[in-house]
Amino acid sequence: MTLFFPDLNVWLALSVANHSHSADSWNWLKYLPVDAKLVFSRYTQIGLLRLLTNASVMGEQVLILRKAWKVYDSWLEDPRVEFYPEPRSVDTAFRHFTEPFAAQPASKSVGDCWLLAYAKEIGATLVTFDRALHEFSRKQGCPSVIPG
Repeated sequence: MTLFFPDLNVWLALSVANHSHSADSWNWLKYLPVDAKLVFSRYTQIGLLRLLTNASVMGEQVLILRKAWKVYDSWLEDPRVEFYPEPRSVDTAFRHFTEPFAAQPASKSVGDCWLLAYAKEIGATLVTFDRALHEFSRKQGCPSVIPG
C-alpha cells in the first residue's frame, strides 16, 4: 500500500469544484496506483473544516459547519481515504524539522514542519501545491509531490 498525505491546499482543491487547482488535483488522483491511500490527520481535518467555513477563502460558496462536516464525511466514504491518528513518535520528528527555523520567527514554517513530521512518521508522501514546502521536504529527504 502506498500512502499519500495531502496537505490543506490539496484537500481544498479536491473538495471545491472551481478551485484553481481542482483539475490538477483530480487528474493526479485519477492516476494513483490502485493500492494508494490518502490520509487525513487531525490537522488536515480541522484545516479543511476551517477553510470550507471561511468566507474569505470560499466567498459565496462558504459552507456552514454542518455542510463542511458532510464534505469531510464524504471523503471518508471513499475507500481510498482514511483518517490516521498521530503516531507517538511525531513529536520527535516535529522538533527535528523545526530546527532549521529555531533562530527565527517561523509561524508558517511550524505548520509545514508538522506536516512533514507527520508524513515521515506514517511513511507517507506529502502532496502539496506549496513549492517552498515541496523544496524543503526534498532537502530534508522526505518524499513529496506536486499534483498536476
